[in-house]
Amino acid sequence: MASFKIGYFVGSLATGSINRTLSKALIKLAPEDLEFTEIPIRDLPLYSYDYDADFPPEGRALKEAVEGSDGILFVSPEYNRSIPGALKNAIDWGSRPWGSNSFARKPTGIIGASVGSIGTAVMQSSFRSVLSFLDAPQLNAPEAYIHYNASVFGEDGEVKDEGTAKFLRHYMDEYGAFVARVLAANAPGHIGDLEPDAEKLSR
Repeated sequence: MASFKIGYFVGSLATGSINRTLSKALIKLAPEDLEFTEIPIRDLPLYSYDYDADFPPEGRALKEAVEGSDGILFVSPEYNRSIPGALKNAIDWGSRPWGSNSFARKPTGIIGASVGSIGTAVMQSSFRSVLSFLDAPQLNAPEAYIHYNASVFGEDGEVKDEGTAKFLRHYMDEYGAFVARVLAANAPGHIGDLEPDAEKLSR
């Protein structure tokens, strides 16, 4: 069975981030053919196009990590009904300089936890617009807005409620299948990537 390298972002910088706990749970429940590596965002300076001529090491490392991944998973809270600033900054770094967008054609998934009743629904809606602009295919279903309950999630990623574990396992199964489909569609020689027939075009 082919394995896929998944780079994942945790959108919170907080020491006790519930979304980091969620990321551990997702990794535990994911299919065995997915290999996970966190892409760190804490030490990135604020992006400016002044850096475009010579990226700092943190910016280059982020772009290399994204480009070396088969798929990208975002596990993030919602801040003020939108994407946390640190995560948006990381996306800006990965998409620049102009013409070298590292997220292009990478299959992505978005999931997030909140103590609020609507999970991270508004943040994810905003995030989808950003990913669309970046030409990053998105897993659109199932949607995953996790209402976080400390009694359900252990710090090591254990999920103590079977219904929640079943849903998260299903989400990761669907994400893994989505990554495989996108990569197959983008593979060299796929019908969507074939050069037009010059003879037919000349008719």
